[in-house]
Amino acid sequence: MTTLSTHVLDTANGTPAQGLKITLKRLEPQPKELGVFTTNADGRVSEELLREKEALVGVYEITFHAGDYLRKLGLTLPDYPFLDVVPVRFGISEDTHYHVPLLLSPYGYSTYRGS
Repeated sequence: MTTLSTHVLDTANGTPAQGLKITLKRLEPQPKELGVFTTNADGRVSEELLREKEALVGVYEITFHAGDYLRKLGLTLPDYPFLDVVPVRFGISEDTHYHVPLLLSPYGYSTYRGS
């Protein structure tokens, strides 16, 4: 069974990124909006990101709304912040677990395929 999870860490503060909005969509083979989520106190999404019937082999995009999160922390960002919306496009090619974490700061981010 294909499953998907994420975890967002605020590397500038050394804490989980609580309250960060995330959107998920499938781009190929059949485009579809799959959900809007918010990270919990551990920087994770509590509900299932990708339901079994939606988990097709294909291309997906998970979007992290970093600018909104950083503003909620009280940071003053310019009108055009360096990082506002962070899209991560990835492929699902096999029936297994996919983990797409994000390490975030106001001026940089990193992601990788986790476990």
